[in-house]
Amino acid sequence: MVQSWDNVKGERQHQDSDTSNTAFKKLMNRNLFWDRDQLGDVFHWLRQAIAVICGIVWGLIPLTGVGWIIVFLTLSSAIIYGVYALYLRVNAEEFGGDGTLLLEGLFASVILFLLAWVLAYSLIHH
Repeated sequence: MVQSWDNVKGERQHQDSDTSNTAFKKLMNRNLFWDRDQLGDVFHWLRQAIAVICGIVWGLIPLTGVGWIIVFLTLSSAIIYGVYALYLRVNAEEFGGDGTLLLEGLFASVILFLLAWVLAYSLIHH
């Protein structure tokens, strides 16, 4: 039996969403084995969530200046480090080292943080 492209595409999207959902559920159990891609995906999306939250909070308070970008970078990296080193206790070398894990999703999160920060600040204070 030949499957249509739409069916194959729909099944793949369903499998992808199941994988993401499973990865976040897996985060709650610290004793499980982590695949390199799964851990990277979880850290990427975790960092994006941190970026949106920090951007909105920074804009609402209102905080301005380059120093607060550095605070965001430090806070975001500290949370990611805390999750993999202290909570999950994974060996960073198995995943490419500390640098690889800490850079996962960093650049996208900076852009998202700046967008949320500027939007929140502009909408509330101007």
